[in-house]
Amino acid sequence: MIQDILKNPKRIFGLDIMRATAILMVLSSHSLWIYPESNSFLVQVLKLFGFLGVEIFFVLSGFLIGKILYDKFVTDDFSLKEVIVFLKRRWFRTLPNYYLILIINILIALVIGYNTNGFWKYFFFLQNFSDLLPRFFNESWSLSVEEWTYLSLPILLFLLTKVRNVQKKYLFLFLTVFLIFLFQTNKIIHHFTTENSTILAWNYGLKSVVIYRVDAIIFGVLARWIYINYLEQCKKYKFHLAFLGVLFMSVLYFGQSFFVKSDADHILFYTVFLLPLNSMSLCLFFPFLYDFNFKNSILTKIITYISLISYSLYLVHYGIVLQLMKFYFPTEKYATNELHIYTIIFLVITFSISSLLYFFYEKPLTDLRDFSRKQKI
Repeated sequence: MIQDILKNPKRIFGLDIMRATAILMVLSSHSLWIYPESNSFLVQVLKLFGFLGVEIFFVLSGFLIGKILYDKFVTDDFSLKEVIVFLKRRWFRTLPNYYLILIINILIALVIGYNTNGFWKYFFFLQNFSDLLPRFFNESWSLSVEEWTYLSLPILLFLLTKVRNVQKKYLFLFLTVFLIFLFQTNKIIHHFTTENSTILAWNYGLKSVVIYRVDAIIFGVLARWIYINYLEQCKKYKFHLAFLGVLFMSVLYFGQSFFVKSDADHILFYTVFLLPLNSMSLCLFFPFLYDFNFKNSILTKIITYISLISYSLYLVHYGIVLQLMKFYFPTEKYATNELHIYTIIFLVITFSISSLLYFFYEKPLTDLRDFSRKQKI
């Protein structure tokens, strides 16, 4: 079974690289919880990895749903039924895993005495809709951003089908640009109306809040529109675009000192400019990665496998595996070599549980979704 999945010709290896890279970045960043606090360069880079990993997931998600929605929208039958079909397919893919892990997190919190006030919000993805992200089940914040995007974008596209005498491809473009403008405006308003004096406040009060972050996924949707409508140009200049992506990312994260001269500039940069510029930079890699192939079969299988179980890895690794390990086996008294062994055990347990979750829960439900669709056809 696993061989058939890994050899699926419909899989795009370059996008698997993005997905695998994203989850490995998140895992490496959260592994820092095992070690004592440090301000070393390596630690700062790993902390940045955690942020970038989620941002890669966002633009990649937008790039993937962008094709699905665009192909449906430009046809003449983008009805409410198509919206419902899209939502059902998305929810079959995301909700079963999410709700299972949410319930497990609630049970763990009750056992070890963590605060679960307002846990009901998590069932409706309201925990970070417009307010500070709670400390319970932290990693769920990105799923709220994704689910609200999955819900709102097809509904808005359906409403746009009522507009006549405008080509649908331009209506699609208009909506993506408008949504990016809308959520960027929210960030600007937040900057001038909210006291955001620290990175921690920015992290919980803006970066992780739905009403400021949906555009991260919409950038991926816009990238897909450009890729579809300017395919030849994207292929021709894919190396140039990837180089620009590297250049822009380097300036964003290693050249800040040249344009951030004060604390006020620092907060303005993080609140208003960093997130959209980061999303745009990541999107520049799509043309290169979409056509990227690699001949090393072993490495290809490893990357594809990590990509396959990435969603399960994301849900399981922190709130369940690492939290329980830290609770029952605190790391404060361990020597450095022992902490390395601890990290290896954490990763082995995480990959093992995630593999089981994927093959015996996530994939069967996804297969059920696909089987149901074939039956109707």
